[in-house]
Amino acid sequence: MDVDELLIRYQAGERNFKGANLIGGYLYGVDLSGANLQGASLSEVDLSKANLEGVNLKEASLNGANLTGANLTRANLSGANLYEAKLTGAILDGAHLKMADLIDADFTAANLQGANLYGAYLNGTLLQGAIMPDGTIHE
Repeated sequence: MDVDELLIRYQAGERNFKGANLIGGYLYGVDLSGANLQGASLSEVDLSKANLEGVNLKEASLNGANLTGANLTRANLSGANLYEAKLTGAILDGAHLKMADLIDADFTAANLQGANLYGAYLNGTLLQGAIMPDGTIHE
C-alpha cells in the first residue's frame, strides 16, 4: 500500500491499516484520526502537522519520522520505536508511550501533559520546554 492508496481508503471510511508499509512517505497535514496503524512501518515518514488524534501506533516503527506540530492527543504509541524522531511542538496530551523507544528523539516544546511514559527509553531525548506529564515545564 502506498500513501495515495491509504488516503483514498481512509477517506472512504476504512480505518484499519495494521502493518502498513509507508516508509519515507509524505503525509504532511493529513487527518488520520482514529486510524489503526499498529505495527506499521513509518520510518522517515513526514507526518508534520498531521491530525493523529486517537491513532493506534502501538509497536509501530517511526525511526527518524517527522511529527513536528502533529496532534497525537490520546494516541497509543506503546512499544513504538521513535528513535531520532522529531516531535517538536507536537501535542501528546494523554498519549500512551509505555515502553516506547524515544532514544535521541526531539520533544522540544512538545505537550506531554497526562502522557504515560512508563518504561519509555529516554536516553538522549530532547525535552527542552516540553510540558511534562505532571504539567511542569522541562528546563
